[in-house]
Amino acid sequence: MNVDKKISIGISVGDLNGIGAEIILKTFADPRMFDFCTPVVFASQRSIQYLKKHLNITTQTQRVDSLDKLVDKKLNIINVWEESFNFEFGKESKKAGELAIASLKAATTALKEKKIDGLLTAPINKANIQSEDFSFPGHTDFLAQELEGNALMFMVSDGLKVGLLTDHVAVKDVANVITPELIKEKITTINESLKKDFRINKPKIAVLGINPHSGDNGVIGKEDDEVLKPTIESLYNNNIMVFGPYAADSFFGSNNYKKFDAIVASYHDQGLIPFKTLTFGNGVNYTAGLSEVRTSPDHGTAYEIAGKAIADESSFKEALFEAIKIIKNRAEYSQLTKDVLRRGKKI
Repeated sequence: MNVDKKISIGISVGDLNGIGAEIILKTFADPRMFDFCTPVVFASQRSIQYLKKHLNITTQTQRVDSLDKLVDKKLNIINVWEESFNFEFGKESKKAGELAIASLKAATTALKEKKIDGLLTAPINKANIQSEDFSFPGHTDFLAQELEGNALMFMVSDGLKVGLLTDHVAVKDVANVITPELIKEKITTINESLKKDFRINKPKIAVLGINPHSGDNGVIGKEDDEVLKPTIESLYNNNIMVFGPYAADSFFGSNNYKKFDAIVASYHDQGLIPFKTLTFGNGVNYTAGLSEVRTSPDHGTAYEIAGKAIADESSFKEALFEAIKIIKNRAEYSQLTKDVLRRGKKI
């Protein structure tokens, strides 16, 4: 894409009984946000208008019939469904799940067809989205199927970036899932993302141990010594600046994480508990390693406050800015690498 062109961001609406639509509307209630991008939400005008009235939000919206007719300075709406939706804020419903997936699929199709520059996903409920047509534990796994590349859940903020070797995997299965091949794939993806998406020339990456105290030399498990350490050494010898494994219990409290550009956690809670503790409200869930850019806020549907007009849009806004920044970084990186190749041919 042209780095000077205003970026178009497609937005999947998430669970309508949660806070997704509220944080979308609140983000673009500030007209200055339209200076950064042209947003389009995949939902229905009827549902969005109902929510604007219920939540007393005055965001400027505009229904459009196609993605080549997006209106500047407004939150564009593409109708994915026409029927009315019976809002039951804070309640899990099958219909809300169906519409959340309809929105996600429509937005993903637009992304694949290059009709939008990036995707920003509002929170879904992992239970009510399940069906014969959609059997994924979340956004990341679905997008891994739909887009090219090796998907990786990468939680990012200005001061902390955490990638996962395993994401939605039961704790009892983690050690068996982590193989040398998986470790190489994930760490290579993180290393490339730090260079291409975040413009860090020589990334330093830390890896947390699988077992408590990284196995204590085999006393509390052999996986760290037999799987993690030799694979980390192999990657280091192949010019990836990766170190570890480090004992996870003291790594964040000691501020050791500040010495690295990214941290690799072995499983979901090992990485996300410290990340959300340190950055909650400012963190972003980024799906690294794919051919297209997708970000999301670092929280869920928040049913307990849905429909009350008290949801905080900070993380959603950060996810928007992060998507825009990564899209621009990728475009600049692509241009720079093309120039290098072109200069090389002239010599």
